[in-house]
Amino acid sequence: MCCRYYIDRDVPELQGMFSTVSRSSLASRFIETHSKPLITYGEVRPTDIVPVIAPNSQGIKSAFPMQWGFSSPEKKQSLFNARVETAATKPTFKEAWKSHRCIVPASYYFEWDHIKTADGKSRTGQKYAIQPVGSTMTWLCGLYRIEDGFPVFTILTKEPTPELLKIHDRMPLMLPEDKIDEWINPETKPEELIDFAIKDMVVEKAE
Repeated sequence: MCCRYYIDRDVPELQGMFSTVSRSSLASRFIETHSKPLITYGEVRPTDIVPVIAPNSQGIKSAFPMQWGFSSPEKKQSLFNARVETAATKPTFKEAWKSHRCIVPASYYFEWDHIKTADGKSRTGQKYAIQPVGSTMTWLCGLYRIEDGFPVFTILTKEPTPELLKIHDRMPLMLPEDKIDEWINPETKPEELIDFAIKDMVVEKAE
């Protein structure tokens, strides 16, 4: 599962990209229509508008403002995550899985302990900040589509590593930076990249 992530304020890899997104006419339309700011640093929550990497109309890797969450078929809720195991067949995600894939740049993502209480209910416990070993960047794999004239995205999740299973039964799909171009390329078969998913993670307690 992935329902929060964080972007450090001064990340060299992102400064130029985020500056371009902030100046775009799409960002201005988003702000005017949705009455929400474009978030380029700090903690990101579902429904926030953030920079996301996807191909432009010429197929060139670019960055665009997108809102986090697909509308459900009944439009009663937003779908912030999609399971990598079923995205290719679920009506809500299958077209995006085939040809509208994106990368969500983050410094790290957050997860919480999920604890079963004596009455069988679940509550959240300790908060953790998680990122790939030896990296200052976390490239989260996602899907995007257009809703009411604006791009929206969802983050893909997969089965966790044994270490992360102690915290939660899902983790986001993350790829190394050298696989970003392949992932967002509509001609790529995404299932062929799953084996490159990053598994070695640094887990630290967070406030």
